[in-house]
Amino acid sequence: MSIFSLENKSIIVTGGTGILGKAFVEAIAAEGGNVGILGRNKVVAEERAHEIFNVGGNALPLIADISKEDELLTAKELMIEKFGKIDGLVNGAGGNIPEAVVESDDDIFSLDINGIDSAVKLNLSGTILPTQIFGRAIAQNKSGSIVNISSLSSDRALTKVLGYSLGKAAIDSYTKWMAVELANRYGDNIRMNAIMPGFFLTEQNRKLLTNADGTYTERGSLIIQHTPFKRMGDANELKGVLVWLLSDASKFVNGTIVTVDGGFSAFSGV
Repeated sequence: MSIFSLENKSIIVTGGTGILGKAFVEAIAAEGGNVGILGRNKVVAEERAHEIFNVGGNALPLIADISKEDELLTAKELMIEKFGKIDGLVNGAGGNIPEAVVESDDDIFSLDINGIDSAVKLNLSGTILPTQIFGRAIAQNKSGSIVNISSLSSDRALTKVLGYSLGKAAIDSYTKWMAVELANRYGDNIRMNAIMPGFFLTEQNRKLLTNADGTYTERGSLIIQHTPFKRMGDANELKGVLVWLLSDASKFVNGTIVTVDGGFSAFSGV
């Protein structure tokens, strides 16, 4: 068996009904893993589970809100009932909200604090709470890997998206802290790492980065100019690093944030 194999591993993906989530669940299933597709959109979750089943994989739609503990607990029980255990978690849910966006002509000393708090809570609590619920099951199994989703905005100042940036920066801190604490308690049996994607078109950022005709907005064009590959990423290009972090191929990797950005963070602009 390949060290990248996920055969016999049961892994939950929060945000499994999103664009990046689709790539995540496909990657897990393709490597033989049993995947729980967790999201609020019942139709999409069931469609994706059906697609995986049709190609010989195993998937379970899990309808839950990442901010609601009771729904996550139910999802955990359903996952264990179906597959017997939980070996991994991908915290793919999160995003931005309009109230946490700061436009160029906004007064930066009159920020919408409630909006910023909501964006931070969505991303940070939306990672911590599922980890508490599903992580306990992973600990009971005494083996597993947890992968969080960071963002370039956690490390580089990106205009407009203040609340989102703060939330993702907090996820980076949590990833490192929790990785150490897991190691202190479980040795190398349970690990936590994160993926830091560059710019990938999703439903949340599409209107910000592209025009109705598909051309790039001014912001989108600036991103392309500062990306050495001169293009946006494709969600499928996250599959390899995700499988690596979930599998035994990364057994000695812990507390690491892996950047997948086409060279954006390495480029000075000159």
